[in-house]
This record gives sequence, structure tokens and C-alpha cells, in this order.
Amino acid sequence: MVAKPIVTADEAVELIREGDTVMVGGFLGCGSPPGLIDALEKRGTRNLTLVCNDTAFHNFKTGVCTHVAKLVAKKQFRKIVVSHIGTNQETQRQMNEGETEVVLVPQGTLAERIRAAGAGLGGVLTPTGVGTEVQDGKQVVELDGRKYLLEKALPGDVALLRAKKADKAGNLIFDKAARNFNPLIAMACRTVIVEADEIVEIGRLDPEIVVTPSVLVHYLVRAKK
Repeated sequence: MVAKPIVTADEAVELIREGDTVMVGGFLGCGSPPGLIDALEKRGTRNLTLVCNDTAFHNFKTGVCTHVAKLVAKKQFRKIVVSHIGTNQETQRQMNEGETEVVLVPQGTLAERIRAAGAGLGGVLTPTGVGTEVQDGKQVVELDGRKYLLEKALPGDVALLRAKKADKAGNLIFDKAARNFNPLIAMACRTVIVEADEIVEIGRLDPEIVVTPSVLVHYLVRAKK
């Protein structure tokens, strides 16, 4: 196996261009790559589309702003595709004021649309949302007497992942629930950047515990201690 480039977080986010669709792993920040997010905030790249489970935490009263919420606060996204925004008051404000386009997707559907992109599928059929506002503008397919929505695959330009451990070839393992969306977005994006808590020599990871294989990974970043 060939070793992948190990770069700094600042060097990694230079690969993100204005207008790109950026997928970020994590669930309320658990499994999100903090170093890469901070570097992207510092770089200030704008007009991005975010695909993530949520937009983490932003509470006006306490001032707490975490993970991708920092990028939302800086208005670096023109469009946000997530399963919910209930913990981020700034995302809610931007949506209500028409400042940012926010697309809410049922969580399972979001995961399946990302997976479909990685698997080379055009989309998936799901009963979730039939007969609700989710159905508006979508094709309805009836199979064996049951109605389904055709949800199109959701690909991305750049994936930002966090891994518990990587080898220098880019094989990855994750930390329990922090695994969440990370393996899916690694399949769905053209460029995959991984912030790893630990990077070990090739051959040090048991192949039986590797979750995301090296073929999907392009760049590694050492997480700050």
C-alpha cells in the first residue's frame, strides 16, 4: 500500500474551493474533525454547501458555538443539507431570514442518499415522507401497492472526517459512536481528508477492524493533542 500525504489542517482546507459541497462527519459534533473545521473557519472560504447530520450547537443566551456551528456563524454556507437544526439558533435565524437555504432531510433518508452516491446509485426509494411536505416536488413510485419517494443520491466534493486511528496508507478505524456518518461520506466525495487522533505505520492495523479502507482516503491530518 502507498502512503498518503500527511498535511497540516491549513494545507488541507486549501483544497476546498468556493462553491464546493463539503460533507462533514459527526453527530452534534461527536465525530467531527475540530482541527479541520477551525482551519476552514480561519481560511474563510464561502458559498459552500454543507452536508452534515446537523449544525452542532449555537446558543445565543450562553454564547456556546461548537464545531460546524462556527462556520454557520461566519456565513460560510449558502446552502445547508441536514436532518435537524434544533440545537443551533443561528441556523434557525438564517433560515427564517432567508439568508441561507436550509434543506431538512429525514435522518435515515440523508444517510441513504449519501450511501447511494458512494455506491454509484442514482437514488433510493423510501416510504418516509409520503403524504407530507417532504413529498413536494418528488417522484412517487408505487410498488406492490405501497408508495415510495424517489430520493436522489447526494454526492459531495470534499469530505472532512475524524478517525480514532489511521495508518499511513489511510486505513481508518473510528471511536464507537463517533463513527456515525464518517464512513458514508468517505464513499460519497471526490476528495477525502481525515483528521486522525493517531497515525501509525502501514501494517499496524488489524485488517479485520478497518472500517474505511485506504482506497477512499486522499489526505491525512494529525489531530492536535
